[in-house]
Amino acid sequence: MDEALAVQAVAFGLTDEEVGVRRHIVLRHLKSPGARALGATTPSGRLVGFVYGMPNNRTHWWSTVVQPYLRAAGHEDWLDDSFVITELHVHPEYQNRGLGRQLITTITDGADEPRSILSAIDIESPARALYRSLGYRDLARPVLFPSAPSPYAVMGAPLPLRR
Repeated sequence: MDEALAVQAVAFGLTDEEVGVRRHIVLRHLKSPGARALGATTPSGRLVGFVYGMPNNRTHWWSTVVQPYLRAAGHEDWLDDSFVITELHVHPEYQNRGLGRQLITTITDGADEPRSILSAIDIESPARALYRSLGYRDLARPVLFPSAPSPYAVMGAPLPLRR
């Protein structure tokens, strides 16, 4: 877990305090029914990327925040029968090598749900381009999370993801 949080800290620019908060969140999420996590390692065993997610639950914090935005956009039904990509991060030194694509497609290939949803910072970025190339489209934006400095977009895609 600590290795994954270290990757997230570098990839997302988190402070030590933010990493501590995320640690508790991840531990709680991984106890959810159907939660799964995958990592990408170097040949020497260094973790350089990870993804985790779970079947969506409307009572979880994330769902309660995005629900009004999805309802306003006519996409509230995406909260049902969806696999949520909770976190996907690749260490900057290992980005643009297909690791993010491999992690997200592998974890969603094992999902029982017919579609996947996620949230991403609402800027044009390599992450958003990756998600679009996999079939994700914007469902609601801008989405404001409490204490987040930037607006987000909620994106969704039918499963299996495009290759």
